[in-house]
Amino acid sequence: MENESAASPKSKSPILRKTLKATFKGIILYAVYLVLSQFLAPVSQFVPGFQQIVETFVMVYIILMIIAELTSGSILQYFFDAAKILFTIAYLVISFGTGLFEVNFPGLHCIIDIHTFLVIAMLLSLVGLAKSVLQTVDYMNRKAEIALAPDTPEALVS
Repeated sequence: MENESAASPKSKSPILRKTLKATFKGIILYAVYLVLSQFLAPVSQFVPGFQQIVETFVMVYIILMIIAELTSGSILQYFFDAAKILFTIAYLVISFGTGLFEVNFPGLHCIIDIHTFLVIAMLLSLVGLAKSVLQTVDYMNRKAEIALAPDTPEALVS
């Protein structure tokens, strides 16, 4: 009985650390969003619904980041990292659609083309997705190496 209660705080410690780390990361990211939202406020005057698009993106991104952090050390971490990146790509495509925005000023009609921004953002996201896939392969490779310890017959054959 004493051993079980003594082992209990040790088993809770990694979970507590993961939870604190995930909470800290979420708070920092939200604080950065709050600061940047002050600079993005003028843009929302010209692009209808821009503030809502950014807020929704930040909320879902923070949730996926927290879940990935809570599942760190397992294969699920890499799946949530990939989900976060795929969400970013999909949200960019859905939110910005054609990549053209019309801005009307008194006596002036402007069309803003953000295709270059979208291409750069998607290429960076694809690099992140490739990194996540490679990390998943590395994780599985490490797990396979641990499973095949040097004293097993399978490891001696190769």
